[in-house]
Amino acid sequence: MSRVTRFAPLALLLLVIVALIWRLVTPSDNNVTSKLEGKPVPAFDLAAALPTKPTISSAELATGKPRLLNIFASWCVPCVSEVKVLQALRADGVAIDGIAIRDRSQDVADFLARNGDPYERIGSDPQSLVQISLGSSGVPESFVIDGKGIIRYQHIGPIKTSDMALILTKLEQAK
Repeated sequence: MSRVTRFAPLALLLLVIVALIWRLVTPSDNNVTSKLEGKPVPAFDLAAALPTKPTISSAELATGKPRLLNIFASWCVPCVSEVKVLQALRADGVAIDGIAIRDRSQDVADFLARNGDPYERIGSDPQSLVQISLGSSGVPESFVIDGKGIIRYQHIGPIKTSDMALILTKLEQAK
């Protein structure tokens, strides 16, 4: 057996490994587009997450004014940093509603007392049923909802300061 023939399988294996690593490092599309963008918010009517704050239903998202719907949890570490950005958005006039996922009322109250409260209304989704119907798989996630209750944009992960311009643009486009 010649030397070239002997190393051909090893060379082929290395070529396959390099190709797999290249595809993993440079996927063709990093953007995740919601399948619900352009569609109405699925129907829901949640119980209040806090006795001192109004709850939210899907019907209340069609108020004629764009809103930001944020899915969060008191036990979510990235939600702590996101809430500061949400407060900045609210200071810019953004109407923000929240859905607390798999949370207890006292834990939500403690989270908001510790980190700030950017929400006008908060509903409780103890079984993540609304979260799943929205196509959300984690926390935090946010949705830009237009004045007719149509989902215009889904933001996966925490909204960072660097995302504020994008969120404001999406809210402006949702008018």
